[in-house]
Amino acid sequence: MDIKDNLLTLADGNEMPQEGFGLYKVDGQATMNQAVKKAYEDGYRLFDTAQLYGNEQEVGTAFKQLAIPCDNIFVTTKVAEENQGYDKAIESVKESLRKLQMDYVDLLLVHWPIERSFFDTWRAFEEMKKEGLTRSIGVSNYQMIHLQYLATQANEMPVVDQIELHPLLTQKPLLEFNRQHQIVTQAWSPLGRGAVLNEPVLKDIAAAHNKSTAQIILRWHLQNGVSFIPKSVHEERIAQNADIYNFELNAQEMAQIDALNAYHRTGREPELVYEYNKQYLKIKRERDRSHS
Repeated sequence: MDIKDNLLTLADGNEMPQEGFGLYKVDGQATMNQAVKKAYEDGYRLFDTAQLYGNEQEVGTAFKQLAIPCDNIFVTTKVAEENQGYDKAIESVKESLRKLQMDYVDLLLVHWPIERSFFDTWRAFEEMKKEGLTRSIGVSNYQMIHLQYLATQANEMPVVDQIELHPLLTQKPLLEFNRQHQIVTQAWSPLGRGAVLNEPVLKDIAAAHNKSTAQIILRWHLQNGVSFIPKSVHEERIAQNADIYNFELNAQEMAQIDALNAYHRTGREPELVYEYNKQYLKIKRERDRSHS
C-alpha cells in the first residue's frame, strides 16, 4: 500500500484519501505550482484549501497549468465565517468554484462553528450537495457539543470533522464520538506546527525505525484511522511526509505517543461551546418531556 491506494469510505459512500496535502499559507502562483506538482508526483491526491486561505484561484490555476485532471484528485474547500448563512454560503461556494475552475468540489466544510446562522449554513450545505456543487459535506473545528446540537435539526450529518489533532492534543473523546457516528476525523496541524517534533519519546521511536519524528507522528495518525493533511512547500518534506507506508508502530509505541497529550492547542479554541451546550440541553429536555 502507498499514499494513492490508502482510501477511507465516508458515511455517504464516497471515498477520500486518508492522507492529503494542506495548502494553508501556500501563496503565489509559482510556489503553488511547485508544491502541487511535487505533491501530485509523490502520490498525494487530496488537496485541501479554504476561502479563508485566499488561494483558491492559485489552486485552480495550478491544476490547469499542470494538466492535472479533476477526476483524478479530491479537492476540499471551506466556507469562511463571514460567508455563513443560507444565501451567502451558496453564493460564496459558487465563487469558490469559479476560482477553482471546477463544477464541484469533493468535500465542502463549514470552517468554524459560529452561533449566527448555525443551522441555516448547514441547510445550505445540504442543498448544495443536492444541487451537485459538492459530493460530500462536513465541518471543521466542531467539538462534540456542536455535532450534538447540529444533529437536532440536520437531515444529513457531516461525514468529516476536520479538527486540530496531534500528539499534544489527542482529542480522544471526540475521536471516539466521531467513530460511533460514522464521522471521519481529519487532522489539521497534524504535526502540531512543529511544537512536538523535538519530544524525546518521538526521537527515540524515530531512531528505532530509521525515520524522522514527523514521519512517526504521521504514521501514528495513519494507524489511528484518522485522515491528515500535512503541509509544506519544501520538496524534501513533501516526499518525506508521503513515505510512511513501509513500516508500522507497535502497540507500546502508539501508547507512548498517546501519553504525550497535554491539551495543548496551537490554534484558537472553537467558540461558544457553553452557549451551544445550553441550547442543546434545552432541546434535549423538551424532547425528554414529550417522550415521558
